[in-house]
Amino acid sequence: MDTQQTAFLFDLDGTLVDSVYQHVLAWQEALEGEGISLSVWRIHRKIGMSGGLMANILLRESGCEIDAARGERLRRAHAAAYSRRSHAIRPLPGARELIAQLTDAQIPWAIATSGRMETARPVLETLGVDFERVPIVTRDQVRFAKPDPDLFIAAARKLGVSIETSTVVGDSVWDMLAARRARALGIGLLSGGYATEELERAGAYRVFEDPADMLRHLDEIGGRR
Repeated sequence: MDTQQTAFLFDLDGTLVDSVYQHVLAWQEALEGEGISLSVWRIHRKIGMSGGLMANILLRESGCEIDAARGERLRRAHAAAYSRRSHAIRPLPGARELIAQLTDAQIPWAIATSGRMETARPVLETLGVDFERVPIVTRDQVRFAKPDPDLFIAAARKLGVSIETSTVVGDSVWDMLAARRARALGIGLLSGGYATEELERAGAYRVFEDPADMLRHLDEIGGRR
């Protein structure tokens, strides 16, 4: 019987780059521009889902009226505020080494992010990602983002692998929920601020601290040549 090799589908923010709190502060700034005051912790709990869905949920939690025009203004204001902070974003410990190891071992991997390419490109460049070789799926390319499974299904398709033999690596419950809906395995990282128990309840079968910790255990999760 032929065996099928594991492929890894990575989230970006909070998984490969240390950018979660820049997103949180950018959303807070965007909301305040609309005259909306919302606690930072409430914003953090929504990071990882699609920008449009997040804008609607944040408006609902604030008790403000939800309409398409206001949601789009929030999304654009967030993107602008995030871009002003993106120069301070760095790869998480072990991120470059992890993807380099996967590449050297010829283990398929891709990146799937709820962000649009306009905000994702600068942080992808800090990772040294080769845009010509690495499959990258952004919000621009799918109908729905997380917690829907579209991003990860599209990433597996770009790699030419089965989603059922792929492993989604993410830092939020939204990543794990999307992985379950895609019928992929899920690995959670603590580097986005969610607790081990939350990630496990959402479907993670293993949880590591960050990419460096995952790299140390790569042979335990199907990451062998």
